[in-house]
Amino acid sequence: MLARGSKSLPHFVALFLFVLVICVRLWTEKRLIFSDPLGSLSITSPAYSGNLTSSISNTHIEVHSLTTADKRYFHIKFGQHAAINANIIPHPVLNDTWIIVAQLRQITVINIGWNAQLVCDAVFKENVLECVDPPLILPIAATTGENCNGELEVLRRNVGPHDARVFYGPKTPFALWGSNSQHVCFGQWMQDFRNLVNWAYVPGMLTDGFRLATEVQRPLPGPYTAIEKNWFVFWDQNDEMYAHYSVAPKRYFSKLNSNGSAGPDLAPLAAANDDKCIAKHMPVVGHALETIHQASNSLSVTLCRRSDPTCIPSDLNTFIFTIFHWRSFYKLHAVYEPYVMMFQRHAPFAMHAISQKPIWISGRGRVGEAGTLRPRPDEDSEMVYVTSMSWKTQGQKYHGYIDDMLFLGFGIEDRVTGGIDFVVGDILLNMGLCE
Repeated sequence: MLARGSKSLPHFVALFLFVLVICVRLWTEKRLIFSDPLGSLSITSPAYSGNLTSSISNTHIEVHSLTTADKRYFHIKFGQHAAINANIIPHPVLNDTWIIVAQLRQITVINIGWNAQLVCDAVFKENVLECVDPPLILPIAATTGENCNGELEVLRRNVGPHDARVFYGPKTPFALWGSNSQHVCFGQWMQDFRNLVNWAYVPGMLTDGFRLATEVQRPLPGPYTAIEKNWFVFWDQNDEMYAHYSVAPKRYFSKLNSNGSAGPDLAPLAAANDDKCIAKHMPVVGHALETIHQASNSLSVTLCRRSDPTCIPSDLNTFIFTIFHWRSFYKLHAVYEPYVMMFQRHAPFAMHAISQKPIWISGRGRVGEAGTLRPRPDEDSEMVYVTSMSWKTQGQKYHGYIDDMLFLGFGIEDRVTGGIDFVVGDILLNMGLCE
């Protein structure tokens, strides 16, 4: 048994050395990783948010659940398995049922490089969204690549998908995830979600694009990085597909073809508008351990009520929206603040508005509250990482109205997974308009 167990020792040693190298580099090059953010940040920084002595409404737009009795977020359970970073989409056939997907969190580690996504049909039971039957592993094939070198060489041993996003387009649901790449170390892959689960057959399932796992590409030549993540896909008013790679400090997006190839970078066509909007409304990144990055998938919303008979979607009142994060990483603890970005659904896809305040999910641990999942610095609020959003109503796919109900799925402190449902108009208040 000792000889057999010792074979796994190099995996743990490699992982330890990889983490150690990253920490040492941050310490020696930045000398910031254990620093106190309060000495160097403006009091307008989101790092100050969520203090017990102040009202949430002063710094955030708080959303409350329409399902739970206490209006706080609900937990999502995958049977006996631990999971993080949830996705929720309406079931295509069953009422009051949703399909949930999340990253399996390994409690007993046998192979540190093995990853999987759990999936099941789920219903609400006592304010918890939980699997009807034991969850299955989403059958996403492992990929290979020879581009993880140097400090990233340990990632060559990765098996399986990382942090999948599951979402509806105008017609079809998709899964998008990270895995070993043919172009860089880690890339983004996409597949028609209907071919991964027990989905009733419809014409086109076997012939539409992305039937098999397909790597999503960036325009070349382009600013590829060794590890690509958090990309999202969006559709224009004619249901043409695009990939969005970066929101700040500059946007970067292109037409996406069904074989995964990308057209030219289209962001320069909107840059005159976008650069001004980013400078005016984007949350400030004032420290080397603060960043802004994409987080969720995209949806389309018409800014009038479905219940209003005069509300007719058009390019003037219908926009694409997504959630991005302002992130800090002080004292080895990450804090994420989610903001909404809206942009045109037609070329040149110019930015329309950015949240003036981040979203506060009711139930999130505030500054000064003891961490229940793991200890955190006294000046930090709870880490809540938004991964996905979808319309709550069965049959609703990509487009909605301002009075429609929305799901957000998220991970909490990299330990558990949760969700919250509310009217989408609640997070589109007090937007900073670009013009």
